[in-house]
Amino acid sequence: MVRNSKNEQARGRSDGKGDGDSDDLIDKLVHINRVAKVVKGGRRFSFGALVVVGDGRGHVGYGTGKAREVPEAIRKATDQAKRNLIHIPLREGRTLHHDVRGHFGAGKVLLRSAPAGTGIIAGGPMRAVFETMGVHDIVCKSTGSQNPHNMVKATFKALKRCQSPRMVASRRGKKVAEIVARRDQTSDRA
Repeated sequence: MVRNSKNEQARGRSDGKGDGDSDDLIDKLVHINRVAKVVKGGRRFSFGALVVVGDGRGHVGYGTGKAREVPEAIRKATDQAKRNLIHIPLREGRTLHHDVRGHFGAGKVLLRSAPAGTGIIAGGPMRAVFETMGVHDIVCKSTGSQNPHNMVKATFKALKRCQSPRMVASRRGKKVAEIVARRDQTSDRA
């Protein structure tokens, strides 16, 4: 199997999926929902899938897909997730720059940056987001809705609000050192 992927990289992708960066994407299946529709002959089942995709270096996306078969639903969800990738600035490549809250519907999440060695302290759907994104140290709390769709969407709303010191400095017309120095002073007082 490894030999085939190297051959595909050497000659370009032969399956028509476009650029080669999709090879290093990590995808995680978060939830599968089975729905039964009662018809004259019995029950007709369909499946909905929620998938999270990331590259382990700050890019992450989620997607949903519905189909009559589970593999087709997962494929649709994965394709949508790859189209909806967003970039999140990471601090030292392992955690967020600052604490942030997000909510979607009745689902609320609190994401807190953590020191090295903490690990990912998060529930199921949020854990999948951070593992695929490449975050190694984070503390999360979810309140309200336990629905995986709402939890993932609330997590993404929170992540979209994350900003790096460079982004804040350019917006405020200051130097990055001023922003980072102020952050270090507040952490010393705590």
